Amino acid sequence: MTNDVDTLATALYATTDDILKEHPGLVVTLATMQAILGFTSEAKWLRHARAHLRHLFPYLPQQPGYNKPLRKAAGLMRSVNRILAATTSVWSDDVWVVDSTPVECGRSRETVKRSDLAGWAEYGYCASHSRFFWGLHLHLVCTLQGLPIAFVLTGAKADERETLLDLLAAECELLRERPRQTLIGDKNYFGRGFERELSERGVQLLRPARKGERERPGAALFKPLRQVIESINETFKGQLDLERHRGRTPGGVIARVMQRILALTAAIWHNDATGQTVLRSLIAYDH
Repeated sequence: MTNDVDTLATALYATTDDILKEHPGLVVTLATMQAILGFTSEAKWLRHARAHLRHLFPYLPQQPGYNKPLRKAAGLMRSVNRILAATTSVWSDDVWVVDSTPVECGRSRETVKRSDLAGWAEYGYCASHSRFFWGLHLHLVCTLQGLPIAFVLTGAKADERETLLDLLAAECELLRERPRQTLIGDKNYFGRGFERELSERGVQLLRPARKGERERPGAALFKPLRQVIESINETFKGQLDLERHRGRTPGGVIARVMQRILALTAAIWHNDATGQTVLRSLIAYDH
């Protein structure tokens, strides 16, 4: 176990406990460290914490005493996420990237039929893996350093453009603070009406040209910036196990996705506060 893990856990618990003023700060910190250290099983995580992290967590709940509060802590984690993100030096960046990534929720037909997620989760297509899946989409607006700015979970068939406009409307204070924001997306974020609405909100959209279109401004930037977007998604999938969230109910999925978003934000927040390079790869702690 590295000193970095101890420092991050201590700083995160002190900050969340001060914010929340009550014991939910423990649940938020445990949930964040579970995601950072790569434990998808809550039972295995608690056993590991009892064996190796007693110096950080003198009191550790049993699994039911952790699982139930975790499912109810999505709102708390969202609030903590915003507070941590807003205190970083990259929060005010004037360039964002937007993308969506699949959140699979089941594979067997029996699971789809019986799941409590039916009606929200649905069949969609994952272009990066060239396959259909049953689940949700996580729509993310991030800085170029990977700091999550705004996010929402939708059904897998939700239109990315409509989702983005709804997200920006719900987070309208973000654009009031940034009257000239640049937003970079892929070819799916297209349409004159869509771009006009973004422009009216003070957002300049940069995206690759679609087939039959003239070359658009910023074309030389799209290939390296696409790698930035893919790196952010890979952090969620490869390092934070987004595809192994184990949520079985809407509340469970929301909490576990929020747990991973907070883990990424906390890692960037910690690096920023300690003067290290603000990189998503900070999450690669060993355990």
